[in-house]
Amino acid sequence: MDLSPKSPASLPGSLTGLTAAAGTAPGAAPAAAADLIRDADITTFMEDVVQASMKQPVLVDFWAPWCGPCKQLTPALEKLVKAANGKLRLVKINVDDPKNQPLAQQLRIQSIPAVYAFSQGQPVDGFVGALPESQLKKFVEGLPGAGAIEDTAAEAIEAGKAALGNQAWEDAATAFSTALGTEPENISALGGLARALIGMGEIEGAKEILADIPPEKAEHADVVAARSALELLEAGSQAAGNLKPLEAAVAANPNDHQARLDYAVALHGAGQAEAAIDQLLDIVKRDRKWNEEAARKQLVKIFEAMGPMDPVVVDARRRLSSILFA
Repeated sequence: MDLSPKSPASLPGSLTGLTAAAGTAPGAAPAAAADLIRDADITTFMEDVVQASMKQPVLVDFWAPWCGPCKQLTPALEKLVKAANGKLRLVKINVDDPKNQPLAQQLRIQSIPAVYAFSQGQPVDGFVGALPESQLKKFVEGLPGAGAIEDTAAEAIEAGKAALGNQAWEDAATAFSTALGTEPENISALGGLARALIGMGEIEGAKEILADIPPEKAEHADVVAARSALELLEAGSQAAGNLKPLEAAVAANPNDHQARLDYAVALHGAGQAEAAIDQLLDIVKRDRKWNEEAARKQLVKIFEAMGPMDPVVVDARRRLSSILFA
């Protein structure tokens, strides 16, 4: 077991007592073969995970509705499971549900997203955090009986996301378009292409893509990122010309939170994301509840637009947590 920082601290060696807690008889039949992705809880854990893993590896995704990186990881896991053509399963456990907390404690879940892989009734590997698709694919292919998983679109999407991180908008657009040539309805590719078009200044094209996203996919992390980038761009474009007056207003009255918020929006519109984040964190530090947590909400929007793996976002999230939990 890899004990790197991305991995759980240790794997529990036994699940003794879990059967009784789950209320499932040891002889219960495993889930239907075609049911490869499902939501579960402590009452069905023995059937959906432990017993099902006697036939094929089972990935257990521990998540919560408020967890931003979970929204990035879970769709990627679902995609890999579908591409595996029945060679493994995915079970999703909501740790926000009070009845699942004893299960999370027994499996030593201390941070989410967290993923355990079960085989032959026992956890055999795992990791913590939202990994890139290439690392997820390598992890899954290393599980007993999983083997190679073919997914040509995934490589193009990962290349597109890397290009987005470097603000190489045209390269990103090309990569996402390649992925869509293979999977025309791939939500990650659609969201990524919209984000690339925004970076290129092709706003109408991005709006057309976002308008065609099905409602049930509207909260996908890549779609949210593109929508947030669009909203930030439009707000920032209007405010960017007022940088100097807003800077002067903040200097004159550091507790003028509205002026500081407007200044942050203008800074972001001018391409100064880190400076904008600094201003918003200052508001949270001074008065986190101001205007229904407007500063924190603006920070979240910037985080969504930049992506959870961006080093600036990782650092800003750490700083925000230190303020909120001080």
